[in-house]
Amino acid sequence: MTQTPTIIESPHPTGLPADASPPAVHVHDVTVAYHRRPVLWDVDLELPANRLIAIVGPNGAGKSTLLKAILGLVPLASGRVTILGRSLHEARSLIGYVPQRESVDWDFPVSALDVVLMGRYGRVGWLRRPQPADRDAARESLNQVGMGEFADRQISQLSGGQQQRVFLARALAQDAAIYFMDEPFAGVDAATERAIIEVLRRLRSGGKTVIAVHHDLQTLTDYFDHAAMLNMRVVAAGPVREVVTPENLHRTYGGRLTILEETAEAMRRSGQPGRG
Repeated sequence: MTQTPTIIESPHPTGLPADASPPAVHVHDVTVAYHRRPVLWDVDLELPANRLIAIVGPNGAGKSTLLKAILGLVPLASGRVTILGRSLHEARSLIGYVPQRESVDWDFPVSALDVVLMGRYGRVGWLRRPQPADRDAARESLNQVGMGEFADRQISQLSGGQQQRVFLARALAQDAAIYFMDEPFAGVDAATERAIIEVLRRLRSGGKTVIAVHHDLQTLTDYFDHAAMLNMRVVAAGPVREVVTPENLHRTYGGRLTILEETAEAMRRSGQPGRG
């Protein structure tokens, strides 16, 4: 019988031995259509656990849609998804999610601490009041992203970068096994970007998996171990140094991408992985 993965303190996010661990995400034959127009078409993708993984591609390639399809936020026209070897329903408690900042109503009258406490409701239940331990966990999550002193600040009074840090802290408070993030670096300042990538690296060191939609190809090789290159279909997926090639960049983006070609060529000459 196949051992059921669980969240326990372990070097591996599923609690299984390394050779028995299922992939973080397995997407099989997934098609998603909006108003009968396909956005994703026959997507097959397997993403490993305990990695920092980027989903990259041009505008309109279906990157955010793929994330939402995995999370059950948009319906599938066909196909199936498993997360850490489980169905979405079975894996829901293992998942943390950071949506695009632009999709959030930041005028809602709550404090930064209140937002982060929402990440604890999966543990305490929506009808129960958070306990002191939950508040402590929420404050620690804010501290991890450098926002501890802003715990009582209304979210509408925070800058864009500070709001993004708060949403990251909310995901951290969930203590998930796998985190999905939709463009976590978009529209933030350099200091916030550095803070976010350090948090993601700590998550990976703790045996967690991060899957992020990413738009800045010039930082791809520095920030991530693994990449899925997408343009309605999967063009290539694997370790960054293997899939970021001039050929795959052209197949994904088209046209001439001089800077990216130079990056790919430099990586190929050096034979070195990114610093993710």
